Amino acid sequence: MLRRTTGGLTTYHFENLDGLVLTHAVFTRQGGASQPPFSTLNVGRSVGDDPATVIENLGRVYGALGLGANQVATAHQVHSNRVAVATATDGGQILPNTDGLVTDTPGLALLLRFADCQPIVLYDPAHHALGLVHAGWRGVAQGIALRALEAMQAAFDTRPADLIAGLGPAIGVCCYTVGDVVASAMGYALPDWQAAMQPDPSGEGWRLDLSAANMQQLVSAGVPAGHVEQADLCTSCHNDEFFSHRADNGSTGRFAAIAFLCPIARPDRQEAKTEARVEPAAEIPIADTLDPPGLPGFDELIG
Repeated sequence: MLRRTTGGLTTYHFENLDGLVLTHAVFTRQGGASQPPFSTLNVGRSVGDDPATVIENLGRVYGALGLGANQVATAHQVHSNRVAVATATDGGQILPNTDGLVTDTPGLALLLRFADCQPIVLYDPAHHALGLVHAGWRGVAQGIALRALEAMQAAFDTRPADLIAGLGPAIGVCCYTVGDVVASAMGYALPDWQAAMQPDPSGEGWRLDLSAANMQQLVSAGVPAGHVEQADLCTSCHNDEFFSHRADNGSTGRFAAIAFLCPIARPDRQEAKTEARVEPAAEIPIADTLDPPGLPGFDELIG
């Protein structure tokens, strides 16, 4: 990723998306007004920070990109696989119970919040459409990246082979120790769980490579591996730049990832074929059913 500092704010940008007809940025925790433990550029409204300070921080984020608050669609994130198709009427709105946003509306910015989970940016240059996803282990277990692809296919005729994707800063395999429940969920969710997990050196638990897991799901859906850029930035290791739920023992803020399409000349085309919301696929379990009854446990899964 490319690192830039402008006006006191540091941002990261995917090289494979830089210079295309969209604007995107992953902000750090630096350059805001929040006090510890939310210091300083916290954009999370539900972590206990002063609401007025969060509004101030959001204003700095918007100002850095030349945006007004009414141009930004965001979501109340719940670690689900729910994806919403955002339109111009969603500017200034917080969409409920949603962890993925997709749009083909130029100038409508998508914003989500992170503190160890992975930001995923999806761009379809053939149809000038965009997706932004919040993907932690629960999101991977429920196929949130796949749901975003399905939403873009349904709404914009996106072909996975056309997509250009970026997997942003997230907690790395170096720091992400998980238990058997999470490991079992990965066994159900990934084509090759062993490529995304390794036994913890302590002999207890597992290390999860969140970026490798999201990469697997995108590639399995038809996105060329060469079209996917991985940040390889661990938010826990780089806690000076990014909020990390793990490194900060659960008391921390949220950093912003934001993306929007620039206007281009294109022929009129059929309106999006979906309603404004894309509901979860029935065959993908929701967060509280990650170990479905009747299926083998993790010990049986690994033989």
